[in-house]
Amino acid sequence: MRLIYTIGIRLYTIGIRMAALFGHKKARLMVKGWNGVYAALGKLSRYKPTVWFHAASLGEFEQARPVLEAYRQRHPDCQVLVTFFSPSGYEVRKNYAQADAVCYLPMDTPSNVRRFVKKVNPDEVFFVKYEFWYNYLNALREHDAKTYIFSAIFRPEQYFFRPWGGWYLQQLRHCFTHLFVQNEESLRLLKSHGIYNCSIAGDTRFDRVHQIALAAESDPVAEQFLGGHTGPVLVAGSTWPPDEQLLAQIKNDKLRIILAPHLIDEDHLRQIETLFPGSIRYSAIKSHKGNKSSRVLVIDNIGLLSKLYRYATVAYIGGGFGVGIHNTLEAVTFGKPVLFGPKYHKFQEAHDLIARGGGFSHADGAELEQHLKTLLSHPDALAAASQACLNYMRENLGSTDTILNHIEK
Repeated sequence: MRLIYTIGIRLYTIGIRMAALFGHKKARLMVKGWNGVYAALGKLSRYKPTVWFHAASLGEFEQARPVLEAYRQRHPDCQVLVTFFSPSGYEVRKNYAQADAVCYLPMDTPSNVRRFVKKVNPDEVFFVKYEFWYNYLNALREHDAKTYIFSAIFRPEQYFFRPWGGWYLQQLRHCFTHLFVQNEESLRLLKSHGIYNCSIAGDTRFDRVHQIALAAESDPVAEQFLGGHTGPVLVAGSTWPPDEQLLAQIKNDKLRIILAPHLIDEDHLRQIETLFPGSIRYSAIKSHKGNKSSRVLVIDNIGLLSKLYRYATVAYIGGGFGVGIHNTLEAVTFGKPVLFGPKYHKFQEAHDLIARGGGFSHADGAELEQHLKTLLSHPDALAAASQACLNYMRENLGSTDTILNHIEK
């Protein structure tokens, strides 16, 4: 089975390299990143213990940050390596100050793995949520590195637990020092398959978004857009075209919308401007003379969304009509009720928020309008939903300490 797995990795690598040759932007960034791995690793000292954190992309890195930064505080003598699979993580965080070195993860072939693990010589390794690279995991076991995964979720339909998934299940059983899972369902599932080196530690995203909220500064451009507006504000984050089409149908002249699309290429921004006539881009608002008449502010850069939720009366989370909703917790940490589409079932926090009355799912524009009307027309309903969000956040903080305290025992 390992041979088949490795062949698949090699074919995927060839596909990325071919796509790069034909100008695919992300593929070109990945290939360029692979070529720079060992120059980046040259920043590590061979005389210090090395702790390696791997995240697939930017979202998983933000999930890892509270653990990484708390670990660094507790162990200042260690050096930290951060690796990424995706350009969406590396290109944003390649200069992350808390890491001694940041690079792409070389593809999971035996030759790459041997060279990389020998060079890094890690003492402890942390993977985040869904990262299972089997040649790396086996090499780390042979290297006697302590290897962990945290904020993990397991479901019966995953390939580990299928009739043909026995080999993958063996890797879970033998290659991790400990698996920190998010919920009781994951814990029961692992134990039912003979994996006992696991425990519930919750989701480190709660700790991370709480840190962001505490440190969030005001945004002068958003405040200029809102001006003296005293009516409701909808902050719509990580939206896709189906989300934007529904939002454009909302009939509420008193509502201001701050719209942060997931993709900010020029074609998509122009589509949004067509849907929302009179909207103004974040980058242009300083020279805009009539922003008081504009109902929609379009965010055309990255890195702002998490602090913009503070201005929301209600938040809309995009992705629910595609592969799945984006991060609800960035809004919830400010006590903002969240609205999202029907594809939320893989996200435990969405289920929890719906059950508690802080989250609301809609299948179409009519349902979205109804949820908005209920929240915006009934102050008691809005206050109850906001309090449910704050309570949910408060009850789920502390995952970072749970993980590190377990390891240090």
